[in-house]
Amino acid sequence: MTGTPAAGRDWLRGHRAALILTFDIDAESCMLAEGRRYAEHPNVMSHQAFGPLVGVPRILDMLNAQRVRATFFVPGVTADRYPELIRRIDAEGHEIGHHSHSHRAPQLLTEEEERRDFEQGLEALDQLGIRPRGHRSALWAAKWTTASLVAEFGLQYESNQMDDDRPYLLETDRGTIAEIPPHWSWDDFPQYAYLWEPDVGKTVVPPSTAVKVWAEELDALREHGGALVLNAHPFLSGRASRVAAIRTLIEQARAWGDVAVLTAGEAAERVFGDPNVTKRKHQPLHADPTVYPHY
Repeated sequence: MTGTPAAGRDWLRGHRAALILTFDIDAESCMLAEGRRYAEHPNVMSHQAFGPLVGVPRILDMLNAQRVRATFFVPGVTADRYPELIRRIDAEGHEIGHHSHSHRAPQLLTEEEERRDFEQGLEALDQLGIRPRGHRSALWAAKWTTASLVAEFGLQYESNQMDDDRPYLLETDRGTIAEIPPHWSWDDFPQYAYLWEPDVGKTVVPPSTAVKVWAEELDALREHGGALVLNAHPFLSGRASRVAAIRTLIEQARAWGDVAVLTAGEAAERVFGDPNVTKRKHQPLHADPTVYPHY
């Protein structure tokens, strides 16, 4: 890697880049969002249940051994179904974020439906004594109004927009929030997602390939003062060799000595405290129908 440490980015506090570990505990919710009929498929439901039953405890043990805290985005349906697991995550010092209630994509909902789903997700976490600071939409399929909803309900940040690889402040009509940008190349779906039905992917690569992709991304971000927001799903990345791959990524980040390992909430707090951080207004794009006649 070449280049010099990023200057003028106070949120990094002397580091060259950040590794932000996030896990979406979708469990059964993401498949039920594809169709309630999948509740009648024990193969599909057991595939998803591996996450909370085996994957999350395995990931927690690894993180605790590494003395690293992570962010777990939790749908309300998951919180209702696995309350003791969510309490364990909270008790062990990890951050719990809001991930809708039903894992239905906001793009497929009306604004009223999204608002109710958003509220139900908060209510489910509140039943466990958890008040999240951040939000991630199902499938990152936010509406243009979603960021304002995040601000309206008093959350500090979201992790949905892909227009940067560095956190920034997003100005909405309901207030300013931090944006912790994700990207598909930092997600485990392109690496591991395989299911016959519903078709969520037909790819299985060796974990060594996945960690090579992520490590090379993180290494390059050290030149630019960026943040790799790893987005892993325990029903995929909770498999033994894949947990080991995430451990390898953490160890590599530490070996460089200049990468901060943060929760999404910690990154958001730092962004709010950085006077030189990028600020953007969240404004819908108007597509001229005379240029783009097809809806």
